[in-house]
Amino acid sequence: MDTEERERYVEDVLSLVERIPPGRVMSYGAIADHVGRCGPRRVGNVLATDGGGVPWWRVVRTDGSLPPSHERRALEHYRVEGTALRGRAVGDAGATRVDMARAAWSPAS
Repeated sequence: MDTEERERYVEDVLSLVERIPPGRVMSYGAIADHVGRCGPRRVGNVLATDGGGVPWWRVVRTDGSLPPSHERRALEHYRVEGTALRGRAVGDAGATRVDMARAAWSPAS
C-alpha cells in the first residue's frame, strides 16, 4: 500500500468510526468489510496510530470485548452512552463485554 492509498484507507476507517452512533458499536472486522479492503488487524492499527480523535471505544472485537488496555476507559464511555453490556459482573473490566446482539451497528441500519 503506497502512501496515498494508506491515507485514503485511514480516512475511510476514521470517517466510518465517527459515524457510529453513541451506544452502538462495530467490530474491527465489520469495519474492514464495509471499507472493502484490508482486514481487522489493519483497522486496529489505524485506530492505534491515528484514532485518538474518534470514538475508538465504539470499535470492539467480534465477541464484544476490547483489548485489556482499553477496557476501563471504554467502560466509562459505555456507561455514559448507555451501550448494552453483558457479563458476569457488568461494570468490571475483564468480565464485561458489549452485547453485540443489541449494540452492533451497520451503516445500512
